[in-house]
Amino acid sequence: MAYTLSGRLQSRLAAALLPLLVACVLSVALPAWWPLELAGLMIGVGLALDLAYDRLFDYQPGWVAVPLGLFELGAIVMLVRTFEIGAPLWPALAFFAASWVLAQVLAHAGLPLLRLSYGDDGGELGWIGAGLAVTTLAVFGTAGVYAWSQLPPTVHLSAGVHQGPIVITHKQHLVGERGTVVRGGIIVRADDVVVRNIATLGGEYGIEVDDAQDVVLDNVRVVGATLDGIHVRRSRVSISDCRVDSPSGWTQGIDVSFSYGMGMSMIEGCTVVGGMQGIVVDSAEADIHRNRVSTTSYQAIAMTEMSMGMVSENEVAGAVGAGIACVDQSMCMIEHNQVSGTRPDRSTPGLERQAGYGIVSDYRAEAELAENELVGNAGRVGVFAGAVVTQPD
Repeated sequence: MAYTLSGRLQSRLAAALLPLLVACVLSVALPAWWPLELAGLMIGVGLALDLAYDRLFDYQPGWVAVPLGLFELGAIVMLVRTFEIGAPLWPALAFFAASWVLAQVLAHAGLPLLRLSYGDDGGELGWIGAGLAVTTLAVFGTAGVYAWSQLPPTVHLSAGVHQGPIVITHKQHLVGERGTVVRGGIIVRADDVVVRNIATLGGEYGIEVDDAQDVVLDNVRVVGATLDGIHVRRSRVSISDCRVDSPSGWTQGIDVSFSYGMGMSMIEGCTVVGGMQGIVVDSAEADIHRNRVSTTSYQAIAMTEMSMGMVSENEVAGAVGAGIACVDQSMCMIEHNQVSGTRPDRSTPGLERQAGYGIVSDYRAEAELAENELVGNAGRVGVFAGAVVTQPD
């Protein structure tokens, strides 16, 4: 078909109307904004490429739609990652595929029936096309304004010491300036909360997250908490670029517990120093990636009580007892970690601690190991009480 530029743009916007409406419904029903963000990105990429297609193709055969569709998909995937749109992979691919199939059906059957001269006019739809284009843009604009109005408010904390605890009970972004400290900790009891660029001092918990989903803790520092540095219960969180300095004793650096079935929590790029356990996941699903844990007195990184997840690219140094532990019917993928200097703990019972293993699988746990670097540990890999360890050949 020999499209005109106007015909390309009108056809694109006409085919985008139904997927856009579906995206609006999905965004309200989930609730999540990624369907609307993805639909907008698809429209924007499609319109931009139509300008290029008009120069490349005087005549566009039907079969070209397949490689062009794959090219558009690649461009959209790249932009989704660039703009960090939180679209789950398979639902997003299904949405794109359904939208692409609808566009092909409309181009070859629907729009020619709507306007009999569609092919002769190079894809132009006349006043019908203009109306559909305006409707599509109006729907997107209205949905965008509504989405903008629903964004959580941002609360800025000035530099200096603020008396806590600060309790957050509705969605918001709490952002500190350089040198912002909250004495007594922060408590999060709401979904869609972001805490960024803040240090906490003292308190039983430096940061507590309770019964909340989609909570982001970014670039936070916790000093002097007496129980847990970051304490997460029945919640799904993303913790990145944090630092937790724990005193000796029973303190845990990061504890994510009792959230199995709520989705994967992320702990990435954090530094945890001291305490009994550095990072512990208990009855939860988590991805523990690219963290640094040192000088713990029990286990540096642990997945326990039927937890599931990935432990990858972490650095563990100077632990007493065990470096990385997969315990109590948990299922752990332990890959590309560096564990060094694990020392035995002769003061407590249990072979898994007295030997000072770099990696431990205990009590019916299943640990899958791949390319871990174990250097200078008293023991390498310990397997106890019906646990299983598998390694690639």
